[in-house]
Amino acid sequence: MVWICLGLYAVPRYDQTSPPAIPQPPVKNRSGSAHKMSLGFIAGIFATMLVALLYWLFRRKVIPLLKQRKTLTGKEHKGFECDKISLRYFDFKELERATENFSQDCLLGSGAFGNVYKGTFDLEEILAIKRAHSESFLSVEEFRNEVRLLSAVRHRNLIGLVGYCEEPERDGAKILVYEYVPNGSLLEYIMGSRISLTWKQRVKIAIGAARGIAYLHEGVKPSIIHRDIKPSNILLGEGFEAKVSDFGLVKSGPTGDQSHVSSQIKGTPGYLDPAYCSSFHLTKFSDVYSFGVILLQLVSARPVVDSTEKLSNQHIIDWAKPSIEKGSVEEIIDANLLCQSKPCNMAVMLKMGQLGLRCVVEEPKHRPTMTQVCQELEQALHSADSFNSNKQSLKEFSTPIGSSQQSTKSETRGSVESYDCSQSFVSIDGVGFQKFHVDMDSFSFKSTDLRCLENNSISIKMDRI
Repeated sequence: MVWICLGLYAVPRYDQTSPPAIPQPPVKNRSGSAHKMSLGFIAGIFATMLVALLYWLFRRKVIPLLKQRKTLTGKEHKGFECDKISLRYFDFKELERATENFSQDCLLGSGAFGNVYKGTFDLEEILAIKRAHSESFLSVEEFRNEVRLLSAVRHRNLIGLVGYCEEPERDGAKILVYEYVPNGSLLEYIMGSRISLTWKQRVKIAIGAARGIAYLHEGVKPSIIHRDIKPSNILLGEGFEAKVSDFGLVKSGPTGDQSHVSSQIKGTPGYLDPAYCSSFHLTKFSDVYSFGVILLQLVSARPVVDSTEKLSNQHIIDWAKPSIEKGSVEEIIDANLLCQSKPCNMAVMLKMGQLGLRCVVEEPKHRPTMTQVCQELEQALHSADSFNSNKQSLKEFSTPIGSSQQSTKSETRGSVESYDCSQSFVSIDGVGFQKFHVDMDSFSFKSTDLRCLENNSISIKMDRI
């Protein structure tokens, strides 16, 4: 009896320590499994496409930035300790690859400061690389000061500094990297090596350059004086917008109660302010003088000093002043403006010439500021556009009286009009003239002002007398 009780007692103890029963999995529905597999396959394809897209964006945008763009701090470049400059730092080898080892094929221009090369980087990025001559900077600190200064300057009419390279072990290489502009410099258009600019393009270029210089003078603190304003330092972008460049001679302007800063004379002969040269006192009006010379060149397309004339080395100011003062801008205007399909606005050209003379007066304090120069040019262009708009409106509402209506010469000081020569007989101011035909085949003019009329020959054919 005892044994049976013990046995009965042992049985439940054995059951408590035994492993639990393993549940049997339910029978799966085959159609539901196939549906889930299909969804998983689609999700996998979508995830793959998403990863591929992210990778493409990463390669396209992020990798070049990580590879080339760096915010320079003292830890990353010992030359700029305690500075934080948001510029790209370029390795010298990277610039060598972009310019094919600074080859002549990539050379865009050369000057006293250094050579400028076209550099092509990853993803077809194009930049202008300016490699300074060894003597361009008196010290490494002078170079670094310019980088600091230019890194703080941002304006649509100033060429943008993208980055720089400084490697003492590479013969003291000091390189500035700028944005690339495709249409060259204003000098190329003034001297005739490129297509001739229209009168409106010239005014807009002058306005853009004036805005950029005015920003240097009044938009930053302390102000900046460029010191080398000239046509070769005014670059033209895709839409022919002006971008002032070459800040190799920039200097901080006067501060507080100062009227000027003392400085060694630096700049380009012909554009240098005589008051600055005689006193060594550099002011914002020194840039105004240089810009006034450029305004005269935009009107006349003449070199700043022309040694081909009878009066050798005659400055453009002395040459243009008599004609402008008596209001006869047609005597000095670039003849290419008279050969274009659209008539030249002579009133605006005269205004530009008069403004140029005001910029170059002997006493600097009597010159306008660059902001005033910009405003007057904008007003002249606005007036011309308003006049043309009103003139077009009158033409749209006018109705010809008859075929025998006389053609009158509409001559205003504001523009040079062209006559309709589609008929064989024309009437001007009530006087009838027989039209004759002129073929220009091999005839050349000695005057450079008439170069747009050059051709190979000239013959005159009279239809009837």
